[in-house]
Amino acid sequence: MTPQDVAAYLQQHPDFFDENAELLAHLTVPHPDTGEAISLTQRQMHALRAKIGQLEHKFAELIRFGEENDEIGEKVHRLSLDLLTTESFEDIRQVVMTHLLEDFAVPHVAMRIWNSVLKKDGDEFAPVSESVSFLAGDLPRPYCGTPHNDEVIGWFGESGPRLGSVCLVPLLRDRTPFGLLALGSEEPQRFYPEMGTLYVTRIGELVAAAVLGELG
Repeated sequence: MTPQDVAAYLQQHPDFFDENAELLAHLTVPHPDTGEAISLTQRQMHALRAKIGQLEHKFAELIRFGEENDEIGEKVHRLSLDLLTTESFEDIRQVVMTHLLEDFAVPHVAMRIWNSVLKKDGDEFAPVSESVSFLAGDLPRPYCGTPHNDEVIGWFGESGPRLGSVCLVPLLRDRTPFGLLALGSEEPQRFYPEMGTLYVTRIGELVAAAVLGELG
């Protein structure tokens, strides 16, 4: 008889230990940590405690994620309220910069607008190359990762060469980009390719709506 035969027999006769309960008192297995012989009941209790520990850790992690999402959602809500009170593009710019720099702790922020009905003075309306407009048009979602476009890096001035990661959020009019919101950080893992982009997408939509309402 092989171990496989024993296992198959027990699977086919699940009531075996009910009918032979006295065997459980004499069977031992090694402790998973110490190797010391323990009863099957003790081994089962150890396995249950380990499973409970894993579930508690997972539950705590879910609570932490929920709290973090609530906090981010509250910040986006505050940004939304402040954008509703803006009366000019300069107001919009100030609200966006203040919230991203202070509330979201993004160290570097830049924005460019093109194809707007009205234009203003300032860096935000400086001409952009076709490669940048094509880059914005090719983004199915905000880009998060290593800076790779020299023109966009230049938007950050002296801080550009020090950036370790960026998040590029297209500003859309009827699914067509008319601008780009660029977030930068010296930390390589601040904006990484696998990160979720739900909230930065919503921020981009809010900023786009505010800009279109002011500039057309």
